[in-house]
Amino acid sequence: MNEQFKELLSPYTFKNGVELKNRVIMAPMTNFSSDEDGNVTDAEVEYYARRSKDVSMVITACTNVTANGKGFPGEFGGDSDEMIPSLERLAKGIKEQGAKAVLQIFHGGVQCPPDLVAGDVVSASEVKDENGKEKARALSEAEVEEIIEAFGETTRRAIEAGYDGVEIHGANGYLIHQFFSPMTNKREDRFGGSLEKRMAFPLAIVEKVKSVVEKHADPSFLVGYRFSPEEPEEEGFSMGDTLALVDTLADKDLDYLHVSLFDFFSTPRRGVEDTEKPRMEYLLETIGDRTPLIGVGSIYSAEDALKAFRTGVPLLALGRELIIDPDWVKKIEQGREDEIVTEIDKEKQKELVVPDPLWNAIINTPGWFPGV
Repeated sequence: MNEQFKELLSPYTFKNGVELKNRVIMAPMTNFSSDEDGNVTDAEVEYYARRSKDVSMVITACTNVTANGKGFPGEFGGDSDEMIPSLERLAKGIKEQGAKAVLQIFHGGVQCPPDLVAGDVVSASEVKDENGKEKARALSEAEVEEIIEAFGETTRRAIEAGYDGVEIHGANGYLIHQFFSPMTNKREDRFGGSLEKRMAFPLAIVEKVKSVVEKHADPSFLVGYRFSPEEPEEEGFSMGDTLALVDTLADKDLDYLHVSLFDFFSTPRRGVEDTEKPRMEYLLETIGDRTPLIGVGSIYSAEDALKAFRTGVPLLALGRELIIDPDWVKKIEQGREDEIVTEIDKEKQKELVVPDPLWNAIINTPGWFPGV
């Protein structure tokens, strides 16, 4: 290994004592490859196993905590105890290769396709489409409480299925994000209104998940939280709003925070004084040493990773790049970083061990992956 990459591949220890063998994590990515009943498939297990040998931790694609929270076709479920054997297969497939397995848990809210939802599509408040037709109805306060409980129940299932942790998915426009956004949360109860009240739902989920972990798991079980930096719309939440949320979350004794970025070095739109200063700088300054932050976003080459790591972020997640080149970490370990592939090879689906539904999505979505 070349000397300059030694720190990137050095061990990292969380405050609860769990050690990662290096600083490189597989980012959560939807793969559309479970069966119709929400069970993990062989193709899915093989896809994860292929990428779990050299990274230190794998954060899975999101799993729904309730039947009406399924956000994608081919998503594996975590909403009932019947799903525990399926969840266990995936945890085992990852852990057998030497990586920590973290289950990402979520509810899709208004993003759920109606044909995948049992009952109504729901959100923080009523959402209408461009024709004024209802896309989602507002959750009652009792239903909000039920969903908070459901996050706890899916956490228990993750513990029973042998995962090393869960990541609460509060990003990318899904239900937790919808509650935090003034654009989709028009509630007048304790879950909406001011910035503080819009934080109530995410914070209640954090507390519920932590209480379940305390009751059912040992202290080595990790709890992380993923968030988006801001919304593009003027009426959405700003970078300043997110810094207030992150500042609060950093005091909640979480094991890590995880920002969702398409570009690691992107800059804020609004809500902060200096919009030329990268979002990651703002986040690292706000969090300080209270909890580790996972950085992510268009990191392809070893040089990209080194540049990102030098900002002071302790952990890096790679998503698309680990699909393009599952041997990314190994090549750095062996001093072969010049051989890292940074564009998808459309002829190598079988060699890359990518399930058909995910491969079709990659090949048919121009601009998502380099080389397409």
